[in-house]
Amino acid sequence: MLTHRNAYNAAVTLPLLRDFDLLFRELSSAGTRPDMEHTLTPAADILEAEAGITLRIDLPGHDAKAIQVKVENDVLTVRSERKAEAVAEGTTLRRQERPSGVYARQFRLPNTVDASRVEARYDNGVLSLTLPRREETKPRVVEVKVQG
Repeated sequence: MLTHRNAYNAAVTLPLLRDFDLLFRELSSAGTRPDMEHTLTPAADILEAEAGITLRIDLPGHDAKAIQVKVENDVLTVRSERKAEAVAEGTTLRRQERPSGVYARQFRLPNTVDASRVEARYDNGVLSLTLPRREETKPRVVEVKVQG
């Protein structure tokens, strides 16, 4: 009877592959602008409705007062820094998967957004940005008059 033998030990290769995946994601996520290099890219959801656009950006462990939101030349920039936690004396850090450092993300805003009315809220580690539509770009209903 023949048995198939896996030449790769999954207990060793899976964590190694996960580490390589993380490394390549971090390397490829650096921005193209000089002030965006060596930043971590937070995950984001973008939702669109008739009223406008909502961005939800994961920033767990960040100080809400340190989160910067800036709109310039139709580009929305979110920037924050998560400080490294101190390790108590006599304690050895064996593995660190929660990166500290500067997190940044940029979004080009469509011309339908009123950038002067952006609102931001930070709750449970998620930054929610509300980007309302310009009034002139909102859909409107035109009443059809019937002449009798």
